[in-house]
Amino acid sequence: MKRFFDLILSILLIIFLLVPMAIIALTVFSTSNGPIIYWSKRIGKRNITFTMPKFRTMKTETPDIATHLMKEPKQFLSPIGGFLRRYSLDELPQLFSIFKGDMSFIGPRPALFNQYDLINLRSEKKLDQLLPGLTGWAQVNGRDDLSIQSKVLLDVEYMEKKSFFFDLYILWLTFIRVIKKSGISH
Repeated sequence: MKRFFDLILSILLIIFLLVPMAIIALTVFSTSNGPIIYWSKRIGKRNITFTMPKFRTMKTETPDIATHLMKEPKQFLSPIGGFLRRYSLDELPQLFSIFKGDMSFIGPRPALFNQYDLINLRSEKKLDQLLPGLTGWAQVNGRDDLSIQSKVLLDVEYMEKKSFFFDLYILWLTFIRVIKKSGISH
């Protein structure tokens, strides 16, 4: 049922958001040099690497590490990067990853390919058996403000409570957090 929900909702949202995504793409293209889409190497189910699309929010010379590990990440933001991140608009292309089946709407956020501490901790807790999500229990409970250990504990809690209605609740909380811009690093 989860895959069916992901498939139907991703199709509907892609259709509904096609024009806003085209406007964002044109804005990214016209405000900075480089590709419109940034293809991020991420770790998916069973620790298989996949490429996750995002609207590019950083300059092309940005190091390929997690933003929270950078000393001054704002120096690497493109002219509209902060805005796109603040409202999570850079995440919209991930609807195609959900449609394809690499991701789900709800699950642990996919780790970067080089976040070995997070990957190993998730594997220890069997979280690598879950499809990564656009959002998840950790995201609505702190997002970028959480330590890796706290994220993993919340992901374990999600795995234990996992249900269709819990997923709907997380989607609702995500909407609220994005509107309030809670726990988002720029």
